[in-house]
Amino acid sequence: MDSSYKRRGPPRLEESLRLLEEAKRLIPCATQTLSKGYTQWSVGASPLFLRSAKGCEVTDVDGNTYIDYGMGLGPFILGYGDPDVDTAIQAQLKDGTMFTLPHPLEIEVAKLITEVIPCAEMVRFGKNGSDATTGAVKLARAYTGKEKIITCGYHGWHDWFIATTERDKGVAAFNKKLSFPAQYNDIASFEKIIADNKGDIAAIIMEPVYVIEPKPGFLEAVRALATKEKIVLIYDELFCGFRWALGGASEFFKVTPDLATFGKAMANGMPIAAVTGRRDIMEEFEEVFFSFTYAGEALSLAATVASIGKLRREPVYEHIWKIGTMLKNGVHELIAKHKLEESMSILGYPQKTAISFSETNGIKPLEIKTFVQQECAARGILFIGYHLPSFAHTEEHATYTLEVYDEVFALVADALNTGDLKKRLRGSVLEQIFKNVGDRSTGIAKKKPA
Repeated sequence: MDSSYKRRGPPRLEESLRLLEEAKRLIPCATQTLSKGYTQWSVGASPLFLRSAKGCEVTDVDGNTYIDYGMGLGPFILGYGDPDVDTAIQAQLKDGTMFTLPHPLEIEVAKLITEVIPCAEMVRFGKNGSDATTGAVKLARAYTGKEKIITCGYHGWHDWFIATTERDKGVAAFNKKLSFPAQYNDIASFEKIIADNKGDIAAIIMEPVYVIEPKPGFLEAVRALATKEKIVLIYDELFCGFRWALGGASEFFKVTPDLATFGKAMANGMPIAAVTGRRDIMEEFEEVFFSFTYAGEALSLAATVASIGKLRREPVYEHIWKIGTMLKNGVHELIAKHKLEESMSILGYPQKTAISFSETNGIKPLEIKTFVQQECAARGILFIGYHLPSFAHTEEHATYTLEVYDEVFALVADALNTGDLKKRLRGSVLEQIFKNVGDRSTGIAKKKPA
């Protein structure tokens, strides 16, 4: 480790800025993923394109190196370029990536998932989270003969879910009559939707954990309610699966859904997702159409075998808990040290913590977040607003991160006290993707507490 991320001073960004202009001409939104796009990174102050990554360190197209806590938006639980996963991919590449008939890896990975996931009796694969959540919803509708869905969290780009958000352009209006968002940690909101649609709810699909912790008894209450009303309970574990525990949130919280969906960390960065659950429900796939040319792609399956194997064999979860706790406690102490309690807070479990910003002296949350991102970039930290510690993050990385936060929080406190934070910004202000969708909004841009 050469610690080339340790530096002071704004990074060179000429190539990032040049590529952004080219991307705008060729690619709508200039990105394939909104969370990676230029509305989420301060144009002129933060890097916009990355060239390479290893462990938990990334290098941008201008040659600047950073410690990364976004980890590809969640998949790289073992770190970028994990040698065991890379070796498995390279070995499979010699035999082929896809075939005219199924590959035995499909059976091997399905067996692994049934061994580690509490609800898993059968498994089907997709390529991204939206594939899996939509497949699970279709299963629930087929199994119950009902159509309406209760959502709780973020569940992907497909019409049945995105109709419940403000990003619903191009979505047929009837979807709004079939999906109803409930509030996390508010069992009464679930009960009201069920009462208003008595006998018509096919499924509750929910992220079992956000950065906000579930209240005592909340997950158990949703489970009991779903059982009582004969509603299929689906855990969307795309983010928390294989991160909170090997068996995901089900294992961590000891509450078992009927179906669950996974992706991201299950293959340490390779594109694969899974729908799994009770056999009697999963067997509906015999008639529910769920078929993809690339669903059995062998490189991702090989990566899944290697990833789950390493998660079983190595102390990954203990390590993540240690690094995450170090960061969470350190940030909490620094917020108090710089008297920023009314402007900032840190939320979540050690596996994923998020820094929340509140309006202060007329300065908006996203303006404060932009300033923090800018000053972190000048010190070798790629600040996305949350921490996803991986097996590759070391105590040295965490210690340096807290040293940077100490410097940056001092600058934030000064800028808020003098009121000139906006004048100190060297780039564009970040924008919000969603206003009220799970932790895509909660804890990121809230109003100042009363």
